[in-house]
Amino acid sequence: MSSLLKSGPTGNPGMKIVGYLGMLATLLLVAVPVYFIVITSFKARGDIFVSPATWWPPTWYPKNYSYVTQEIPYWQYLRNSAIITLVTGTIKFVLGVSTAYALVFLRFPFKKLLFLVVIAALMVPNQITVISNYALMADYRNTFIGIILPLAGVAFGTFLMRNHFLSLPREIVEAARMDGAGHLRLLFRVILPISIPTMVAFAVITLVNEWNEYLWPFLMSDNAAVAPLPVGLTLLQNTEQGVNWGPVMAATLLTALPMLVVFLILQRQMIKGLTSGAVKG
Repeated sequence: MSSLLKSGPTGNPGMKIVGYLGMLATLLLVAVPVYFIVITSFKARGDIFVSPATWWPPTWYPKNYSYVTQEIPYWQYLRNSAIITLVTGTIKFVLGVSTAYALVFLRFPFKKLLFLVVIAALMVPNQITVISNYALMADYRNTFIGIILPLAGVAFGTFLMRNHFLSLPREIVEAARMDGAGHLRLLFRVILPISIPTMVAFAVITLVNEWNEYLWPFLMSDNAAVAPLPVGLTLLQNTEQGVNWGPVMAATLLTALPMLVVFLILQRQMIKGLTSGAVKG
Protein backbone atom coordinates (compact mmCIF):
# COMPACT_ATOMS: atom_id res chain seq x y z
CA MET A 1 0.00 0.00 0.00
CA SER A 2 2.79 2.41 0.90
CA SER A 3 4.50 1.72 -2.40
CA LEU A 4 1.30 2.65 -4.24
CA LEU A 5 1.05 5.92 -2.34
CA LYS A 6 4.62 6.83 -3.18
CA SER A 7 4.51 5.90 -6.87
CA GLY A 8 3.96 8.72 -9.33
CA PRO A 9 2.56 12.22 -8.89
CA THR A 10 -0.91 10.91 -8.15
CA GLY A 11 0.45 8.77 -5.31
CA ASN A 12 0.94 11.78 -3.02
CA PRO A 13 -1.35 11.20 0.01
CA GLY A 14 -2.01 14.92 0.37
CA MET A 15 -3.16 15.19 -3.25
CA LYS A 16 -5.36 12.15 -2.80
CA ILE A 17 -7.02 13.74 0.22
CA VAL A 18 -7.59 16.98 -1.71
CA GLY A 19 -9.05 14.96 -4.59
CA TYR A 20 -11.42 13.06 -2.32
CA LEU A 21 -12.50 16.28 -0.59
CA GLY A 22 -13.19 17.84 -3.99
CA MET A 23 -15.28 14.85 -5.05
CA LEU A 24 -17.16 14.95 -1.74
CA ALA A 25 -17.89 18.67 -2.11
CA THR A 26 -19.13 18.13 -5.68
CA LEU A 27 -21.30 15.22 -4.56
CA LEU A 28 -22.85 17.29 -1.78
CA LEU A 29 -23.54 20.22 -4.13
CA VAL A 30 -25.41 17.89 -6.46
CA ALA A 31 -26.96 15.43 -4.01
CA VAL A 32 -28.34 17.77 -1.33
CA PRO A 33 -30.72 19.74 -3.64
CA VAL A 34 -31.87 16.49 -5.29
CA TYR A 35 -32.45 14.94 -1.85
CA PHE A 36 -34.60 17.89 -0.76
CA ILE A 37 -36.61 17.68 -3.99
CA VAL A 38 -37.31 14.00 -3.31
CA ILE A 39 -38.31 14.36 0.35
CA THR A 40 -40.37 17.50 -0.33
CA SER A 41 -42.37 15.57 -2.91
CA PHE A 42 -43.45 13.25 -0.07
CA LYS A 43 -44.30 15.97 2.46
CA ALA A 44 -47.69 17.39 3.31
CA ARG A 45 -48.05 21.13 2.86
CA GLY A 46 -47.89 21.84 6.59
CA ASP A 47 -44.64 19.90 6.92
CA ILE A 48 -42.89 21.92 4.17
CA PHE A 49 -43.21 25.43 5.58
CA VAL A 50 -41.45 24.79 8.87
CA SER A 51 -38.32 26.32 10.36
CA PRO A 52 -35.79 24.86 10.62
CA ALA A 53 -36.24 22.62 7.61
CA THR A 54 -36.65 18.93 8.36
CA TRP A 55 -34.38 16.39 6.70
CA TRP A 56 -36.98 13.63 6.90
CA PRO A 57 -40.77 13.84 6.40
CA PRO A 58 -42.64 13.58 9.75
CA THR A 59 -45.37 11.75 7.82
CA TRP A 60 -45.14 10.44 4.29
CA TYR A 61 -47.62 12.01 1.87
CA PRO A 62 -47.50 10.21 -1.52
CA LYS A 63 -50.80 11.82 -2.57
CA ASN A 64 -48.73 14.66 -4.07
CA TYR A 65 -48.08 12.42 -7.08
CA SER A 66 -51.74 11.62 -7.70
CA TYR A 67 -52.55 15.30 -7.15
CA VAL A 68 -50.26 16.22 -10.06
CA THR A 69 -52.18 14.05 -12.52
CA GLN A 70 -55.51 15.43 -11.28
CA GLU A 71 -54.66 19.14 -11.15
CA ILE A 72 -53.11 19.39 -14.62
CA PRO A 73 -53.47 17.21 -17.76
CA TYR A 74 -50.15 15.54 -16.96
CA TRP A 75 -50.44 12.68 -19.47
CA GLN A 76 -51.20 15.08 -22.30
CA TYR A 77 -48.16 17.17 -21.39
CA LEU A 78 -46.13 13.96 -21.30
CA ARG A 79 -47.36 13.01 -24.76
CA ASN A 80 -46.52 16.48 -26.09
CA SER A 81 -43.01 16.32 -24.61
CA ALA A 82 -42.46 12.90 -26.18
CA ILE A 83 -43.58 14.12 -29.61
CA ILE A 84 -41.51 17.32 -29.51
CA THR A 85 -38.42 15.55 -28.16
CA LEU A 86 -38.48 12.58 -30.54
CA VAL A 87 -39.27 14.58 -33.68
CA THR A 88 -36.80 17.37 -32.93
CA GLY A 89 -34.15 14.89 -31.80
CA THR A 90 -34.55 12.83 -34.98
CA ILE A 91 -34.27 15.90 -37.21
CA LYS A 92 -31.19 17.13 -35.33
CA PHE A 93 -29.56 13.70 -35.44
CA VAL A 94 -30.06 13.23 -39.19
CA LEU A 95 -28.96 16.78 -40.01
CA GLY A 96 -25.98 16.62 -37.67
CA VAL A 97 -24.62 13.34 -39.02
CA SER A 98 -25.20 14.21 -42.68
CA THR A 99 -23.77 17.73 -42.35
CA ALA A 100 -20.70 16.46 -40.49
CA TYR A 101 -20.13 13.79 -43.14
CA ALA A 102 -20.33 16.40 -45.89
CA LEU A 103 -17.87 18.69 -44.10
CA VAL A 104 -15.33 15.87 -43.70
CA PHE A 105 -15.68 13.61 -46.75
CA LEU A 106 -17.09 15.80 -49.52
CA ARG A 107 -15.39 18.53 -51.55
CA PHE A 108 -17.36 21.66 -52.30
CA PRO A 109 -16.69 25.42 -52.41
CA PHE A 110 -16.60 27.45 -49.18
CA LYS A 111 -16.54 24.35 -46.97
CA LYS A 112 -14.34 26.03 -44.35
CA LEU A 113 -16.55 29.11 -44.39
CA LEU A 114 -19.60 26.95 -43.77
CA PHE A 115 -17.91 25.33 -40.80
CA LEU A 116 -17.07 28.78 -39.40
CA VAL A 117 -20.77 29.64 -39.65
CA VAL A 118 -21.58 26.50 -37.66
CA ILE A 119 -19.03 27.48 -35.01
CA ALA A 120 -20.47 31.00 -34.92
CA ALA A 121 -23.94 29.55 -34.34
CA LEU A 122 -22.61 27.80 -31.24
CA MET A 123 -21.62 31.18 -29.81
CA VAL A 124 -25.12 32.63 -30.09
CA PRO A 125 -27.45 31.90 -27.12
CA ASN A 126 -30.92 30.71 -28.05
CA GLN A 127 -32.48 33.57 -26.13
CA ILE A 128 -31.07 36.08 -28.61
CA THR A 129 -32.95 34.52 -31.52
CA VAL A 130 -36.30 34.33 -29.71
CA ILE A 131 -37.69 37.63 -31.06
CA SER A 132 -36.78 36.94 -34.69
CA ASN A 133 -38.02 33.35 -34.48
CA TYR A 134 -41.28 34.48 -32.93
CA ALA A 135 -41.79 37.04 -35.70
CA LEU A 136 -41.33 34.28 -38.29
CA MET A 137 -43.44 31.65 -36.54
CA ALA A 138 -46.21 33.76 -34.97
CA ASP A 139 -48.79 32.26 -37.35
CA TYR A 140 -47.93 28.78 -36.08
CA ARG A 141 -48.58 29.32 -32.37
CA ASN A 142 -50.13 26.34 -30.60
CA THR A 143 -48.86 23.93 -33.23
CA PHE A 144 -46.09 21.35 -33.10
CA ILE A 145 -44.55 22.85 -36.24
CA GLY A 146 -44.20 26.23 -34.55
CA ILE A 147 -42.42 24.65 -31.60
CA ILE A 148 -40.26 22.11 -33.43
CA LEU A 149 -39.00 23.99 -36.47
CA PRO A 150 -37.00 26.75 -34.71
CA LEU A 151 -35.49 24.15 -32.34
CA ALA A 152 -34.11 22.02 -35.18
CA GLY A 153 -30.78 23.88 -35.43
CA VAL A 154 -27.92 21.43 -35.13
CA ALA A 155 -24.67 23.35 -34.65
CA PHE A 156 -23.47 21.34 -31.64
CA GLY A 157 -24.17 17.98 -33.24
CA THR A 158 -22.41 18.99 -36.44
CA PHE A 159 -19.38 20.13 -34.47
CA LEU A 160 -19.28 16.95 -32.36
CA MET A 161 -19.74 14.50 -35.24
CA ARG A 162 -17.29 16.37 -37.51
CA ASN A 163 -14.55 16.15 -34.90
CA HIS A 164 -15.25 12.46 -34.45
CA PHE A 165 -15.19 11.75 -38.19
CA LEU A 166 -11.84 13.55 -38.43
CA SER A 167 -10.43 11.24 -35.75
CA LEU A 168 -11.34 8.05 -37.65
CA PRO A 169 -8.42 6.12 -39.23
CA ARG A 170 -8.04 7.27 -42.81
CA GLU A 171 -6.95 3.78 -43.84
CA ILE A 172 -10.45 2.41 -43.22
CA VAL A 173 -12.03 5.10 -45.38
CA GLU A 174 -9.49 4.65 -48.17
CA ALA A 175 -9.91 0.88 -48.12
CA ALA A 176 -13.69 1.25 -48.47
CA ARG A 177 -13.26 3.63 -51.38
CA MET A 178 -10.85 1.24 -53.09
CA ASP A 179 -13.53 -1.45 -52.78
CA GLY A 180 -15.87 0.82 -54.74
CA ALA A 181 -17.98 2.14 -51.86
CA GLY A 182 -19.99 5.22 -52.72
CA HIS A 183 -20.91 7.88 -50.23
CA LEU A 184 -24.07 6.16 -48.98
CA ARG A 185 -22.36 2.81 -48.57
CA LEU A 186 -19.35 4.46 -46.94
CA LEU A 187 -21.60 6.26 -44.49
CA PHE A 188 -23.94 3.42 -43.53
CA ARG A 189 -21.60 0.42 -43.83
CA VAL A 190 -18.30 1.88 -42.61
CA ILE A 191 -18.54 5.26 -40.85
CA LEU A 192 -21.67 4.86 -38.74
CA PRO A 193 -20.98 1.34 -37.36
CA ILE A 194 -17.66 2.52 -35.88
CA SER A 195 -19.21 5.78 -34.63
CA ILE A 196 -21.91 4.31 -32.39
CA PRO A 197 -20.56 5.69 -29.05
CA THR A 198 -20.31 9.22 -30.41
CA MET A 199 -23.74 8.96 -32.00
CA VAL A 200 -25.17 7.78 -28.68
CA ALA A 201 -23.57 10.76 -26.91
CA PHE A 202 -25.00 13.11 -29.54
CA ALA A 203 -28.45 11.51 -29.25
CA VAL A 204 -28.56 11.59 -25.44
CA ILE A 205 -27.42 15.22 -25.21
CA THR A 206 -29.97 16.20 -27.85
CA LEU A 207 -32.84 14.33 -26.21
CA VAL A 208 -32.10 15.78 -22.77
CA ASN A 209 -31.85 19.34 -24.15
CA GLU A 210 -35.11 19.05 -26.07
CA TRP A 211 -36.93 17.39 -23.17
CA ASN A 212 -35.94 20.26 -20.85
CA GLU A 213 -36.59 23.05 -23.37
CA TYR A 214 -38.81 25.64 -21.74
CA LEU A 215 -38.60 29.20 -23.08
CA TRP A 216 -39.56 28.63 -26.71
CA PRO A 217 -42.43 26.13 -26.03
CA PHE A 218 -43.72 28.50 -23.35
CA LEU A 219 -43.89 31.36 -25.87
CA MET A 220 -45.48 29.22 -28.58
CA SER A 221 -48.16 27.44 -26.54
CA ASP A 222 -50.87 28.73 -24.23
CA ASN A 223 -52.89 25.54 -23.71
CA ALA A 224 -52.37 21.84 -23.07
CA ALA A 225 -52.83 20.87 -26.73
CA VAL A 226 -49.13 21.17 -27.60
CA ALA A 227 -47.41 22.39 -24.40
CA PRO A 228 -44.67 20.09 -23.03
CA LEU A 229 -44.04 19.05 -19.43
CA PRO A 230 -41.79 21.99 -18.40
CA VAL A 231 -44.59 24.39 -19.37
CA GLY A 232 -47.14 22.26 -17.56
CA LEU A 233 -44.96 22.37 -14.48
CA THR A 234 -45.14 26.17 -14.54
CA LEU A 235 -48.90 26.06 -14.86
CA LEU A 236 -49.08 23.71 -11.87
CA GLN A 237 -47.05 26.19 -9.82
CA ASN A 238 -49.32 29.04 -10.89
CA THR A 239 -52.48 27.19 -9.84
CA GLU A 240 -51.42 27.23 -6.19
CA GLN A 241 -51.77 30.36 -4.08
CA GLY A 242 -48.53 30.51 -2.16
CA VAL A 243 -47.26 27.48 -4.11
CA ASN A 244 -47.78 24.01 -2.69
CA TRP A 245 -44.25 22.77 -3.19
CA GLY A 246 -45.09 19.13 -2.56
CA PRO A 247 -46.95 18.58 -5.86
CA VAL A 248 -44.49 20.87 -7.68
CA MET A 249 -41.54 18.76 -6.52
CA ALA A 250 -43.44 15.57 -7.37
CA ALA A 251 -44.08 16.89 -10.89
CA THR A 252 -40.41 17.88 -11.16
CA LEU A 253 -39.32 14.32 -10.37
CA LEU A 254 -41.85 12.84 -12.80
CA THR A 255 -40.59 15.21 -15.49
CA ALA A 256 -36.93 14.35 -14.93
CA LEU A 257 -37.43 10.59 -14.57
CA PRO A 258 -37.66 9.60 -18.30
CA MET A 259 -34.40 11.31 -19.26
CA LEU A 260 -32.71 10.01 -16.12
CA VAL A 261 -33.58 6.46 -17.17
CA VAL A 262 -32.26 7.10 -20.69
CA PHE A 263 -29.01 8.52 -19.34
CA LEU A 264 -28.47 5.63 -16.89
CA ILE A 265 -28.98 3.08 -19.66
CA LEU A 266 -26.67 4.80 -22.16
CA GLN A 267 -24.13 6.50 -19.88
CA ARG A 268 -21.21 4.18 -20.75
CA GLN A 269 -21.67 4.63 -24.47
CA MET A 270 -22.10 8.37 -23.98
CA ILE A 271 -18.85 8.77 -22.01
CA LYS A 272 -17.03 6.62 -24.55
CA GLY A 273 -18.37 8.76 -27.37
CA LEU A 274 -17.44 12.07 -25.78
CA THR A 275 -13.86 10.89 -25.20
CA SER A 276 -13.36 8.93 -28.44
CA GLY A 277 -11.62 11.80 -30.22
CA ALA A 278 -9.43 12.80 -27.29
CA VAL A 279 -6.61 10.40 -28.24
CA LYS A 280 -5.73 9.77 -31.82
CA GLY A 281 -3.26 7.30 -33.26
